[in-house]
Amino acid sequence: QVQLKESGGGLVQTGGSLRLSCAVSGRSFSVYSMGWFRQPLGKERQFVGAIDWTGERTYYTDSVKGRFTISRDNDQNMAYLQMNNLETENTAVYYCSANTAANSPYNTSVDNYALWGQGTQVTGSS
Repeated sequence: QVQLKESGGGLVQTGGSLRLSCAVSGRSFSVYSMGWFRQPLGKERQFVGAIDWTGERTYYTDSVKGRFTISRDNDQNMAYLQMNNLETENTAVYYCSANTAANSPYNTSVDNYALWGQGTQVTGSS
């Protein structure tokens, strides 16, 4: 009965910042690597980044490197996506997900993630 819930989305001007949160309940949070994905309107869900069990390893898609940062707090059962210097191209529904395939941040396919939140809308406005 793992439950994931994203929050923190909203409308942000180009160049602004936003911090997304993912609250996890129902199971031990630390057993999962956590991934962040986004799905622009009319497009497939895309990998953004991921973090391993302990938060020691992270991995990001090239387009967000240097601007987005993933972190986690296992004591609070929370995962985060800090997004800086947002662009209109970043507009999408953002999802957090638990990697059920392996303890690895390098799994970029949605097929590796079986547990998903309902998403939170992020809109970059020019």
